[in-house]
Amino acid sequence: MTAEVRLPAGFKVGHWTDPEARTGCTVVIPPSGTRGGVDVRGGGTGTREIETLSPLANAEGPTAVLLTGGSAFGLAAAEGVARWLEERGLGHPTPAAVVPLVPAAVIFDLTEGDAGRRPGPAEGYAACETATAEVPERGPVGAGAGAAVGKALGRERSTRAGVGYAAVALADGTVLAALAVANAYGDVIAPDGTLLGSPHDDSGRTIRTADALDKIPGPPAFPSTNTTLACVFTDAALDKRGCAIVARMASAGIARAVDPVFTPLDGDVVFCLASGSDTPRPSSLAATWAITVLGTAAATATARAIRDAVTETRRGGRAARP
Repeated sequence: MTAEVRLPAGFKVGHWTDPEARTGCTVVIPPSGTRGGVDVRGGGTGTREIETLSPLANAEGPTAVLLTGGSAFGLAAAEGVARWLEERGLGHPTPAAVVPLVPAAVIFDLTEGDAGRRPGPAEGYAACETATAEVPERGPVGAGAGAAVGKALGRERSTRAGVGYAAVALADGTVLAALAVANAYGDVIAPDGTLLGSPHDDSGRTIRTADALDKIPGPPAFPSTNTTLACVFTDAALDKRGCAIVARMASAGIARAVDPVFTPLDGDVVFCLASGSDTPRPSSLAATWAITVLGTAAATATARAIRDAVTETRRGGRAARP
């Protein structure tokens, strides 16, 4: 698996970025007829329309998925995404009009730049305008423009992060990709446990959050300002139930790359989108096997995308604090 594997066929990704205010938004636009699922693990989420992805919901899947900065204010960017989709006749058919369904999730980045400048409808629309089928830009762009990880000692001693991407082509030609926004309270760690992003002490040395928590005097002043977001998308054939299971399995990738993880201080959300046709019967052995293979790949891709979010931010010349 490498970050150079193409997007699954028919999918597009676009960013809008405000580098001065350190905020932005990122949109994933799937092919028509795509199914979707979601897994919510964090204790401080900010979301919109994720109920449409429940296996019990009427709609089969989303028209687009939005990942955005700006905290709860940034959810307004979904209105611009919906307008862009409506203009192109994309959405859930109703007797009156086509209604785009745009599930969204946010990170908190208001303290990074200008808290009064955050993504809105115009910015969501602009992200759609940039969407392409190319391997997406990574680092401090889009929803990751104001992201940071390792915030146990405050954002001023954290490590800058951003958007990461990873993908895999399976043996049967199926492509599965993961897009992640790393803004976790905890550290981002390599497979061998090496710190990729973490707090820094007064001397600029890295600190492992799990080792320092019991030495920190009292809780943080603004605790619920952390989130890891991921969107896994594939050209495999999955129904909504399968998408929900793959999203849940993909959350294991967050646990591999972030420590501590799924805390009450984080708003972690994972989406899964599948565009393939001819889905097998849900109760069949073929469906169970396909979900197992895809979920395993999704967890690996998600972990690598989170790590990529930190390493690509560093590679882009935006060094870690301090």
